[in-house]
Amino acid sequence: MADRANTMLVGRRGNEAAGTRGTPRRRRGDARIAAVAAVFTLAQLVFVHPAMGLGWDETVYVSQVTTHHPAAFFSAPRSRGVSLLVAPVASWSASTELLRVYLAVMSGLGLYLALRAWKGLFPGRVLATAGAFFATLWVTLFYGPQAMPNYWVAIGALITAGCCLRALRAGRGRSGRGTLWGVAAGAALMALMRPTDAVWVTVPLLVLVLVRRHWPLLLALAGGLAAGGAEWVIEAYAWYGGLGERLSRASEIQGGLGWNLAVDDQMRSLGGRGLCRPCTGAMPHPVVTVWWLLLPVVAVLGVAVAVRARRAAATLVPFACAATAAAPYLFMIGYAAPRFLQPAYALLAVPVADALWHLAGTGRDRWRPVAATLVALALAGHLAVQLSVLVGTVDRNVESREDWARVADELHRLGVRPPCLLTGHEAIPIGYYTGCSSGATGGNNENTTAAEITDTARRIPAAALTGPGGTPPGYARDWAPHRITGLVIRVAPPG
Repeated sequence: MADRANTMLVGRRGNEAAGTRGTPRRRRGDARIAAVAAVFTLAQLVFVHPAMGLGWDETVYVSQVTTHHPAAFFSAPRSRGVSLLVAPVASWSASTELLRVYLAVMSGLGLYLALRAWKGLFPGRVLATAGAFFATLWVTLFYGPQAMPNYWVAIGALITAGCCLRALRAGRGRSGRGTLWGVAAGAALMALMRPTDAVWVTVPLLVLVLVRRHWPLLLALAGGLAAGGAEWVIEAYAWYGGLGERLSRASEIQGGLGWNLAVDDQMRSLGGRGLCRPCTGAMPHPVVTVWWLLLPVVAVLGVAVAVRARRAAATLVPFACAATAAAPYLFMIGYAAPRFLQPAYALLAVPVADALWHLAGTGRDRWRPVAATLVALALAGHLAVQLSVLVGTVDRNVESREDWARVADELHRLGVRPPCLLTGHEAIPIGYYTGCSSGATGGNNENTTAAEITDTARRIPAAALTGPGGTPPGYARDWAPHRITGLVIRVAPPG
């Protein structure tokens, strides 16, 4: 019975990939995976300019570990994983270029390790194709070298799911114990980056482990989640009055979690919008969204192929984990960002790659080259569209972040230099660029009061920023106004 269960889990192709055809075949698979990871790293450095300034969320995460910028307000949904990730560089260097290169190298290494976690479950060519598909999505290339959590949740999800399946196949032997550490590490990485996402991803794994009654694996999975999420839970009791209060506040900041159909919002964001809130406007061109609509269809085909080959679990598990990972962002949140679905894309890449190899090899001998050519042409078109969206997205973000730098230069010219305080429109990112603290008397980033701002303005330079069509806060109406790039800067008089 155990042999039959193992056959159902990984099948004949998994056994081949595990080494029944010799070391050279395994080495070729490793080389393919390494090549994909290396090209992914280089592509990030080529297409996402290392000199591109930090985005809004990045300034929050990076400022927590720098000595050259005040720490920005850290809201309830955030976790400290990204800050720990960037600390080896950001703690001593203010160079954005160095940080981008470091993150690009780390993301390439992460992709390599995540694909290696699936060795023995699929041939090397399938794993390399899965990595290439995920790595060439514009959202993956754009966020790989950025200080953001979603890519790393995706890497943790791949490691956890792959090692979980390998542990179930190996049983409780020595090799099985080795994969348990991979399960714990992947789960801890996810929980460290985004605890709530980690829970959604691991729901199918927990069910599978309970059904199989693999208690060491359950301990590894639960232990990894607990280790990664411990800091977030401790912080909840220290600062928010408890775990329930923090979850409630996080839900409030995200617009109130509940039934919200956001499928169309996610489609609108595919054209390169980093945050679609509110998500209005026209849909992108159909050529941009067609891959997104075909993705679950091809993934289902991959599952069907695996079922016929008697290795259903190897594709059903990542498919189920992708579905639970995507569910809250498709049906429970009132806005969209393309990076939210990165864990789902990474997990779906495995059955998609398996399906593509099946499609390329279908038909009789004389039709097989035709099928392979059609698949190759479709992938080439997909790559061209993804790179086109990526280039436009990078250009827009470079321009917007240069605007923040220009405002910071103007503030310096007006005498607002560290130590200083900024409030109002986009005070958090502009504060980072200026070297100032940021304060808000309301909204998602509320961390001070008008009286505290007025008192601070008597001791250090302060300024209030008003966006287009905005009105200044009452405490700043008498401050001297200055205009730059659509903003009105009101600088507090000395003393």
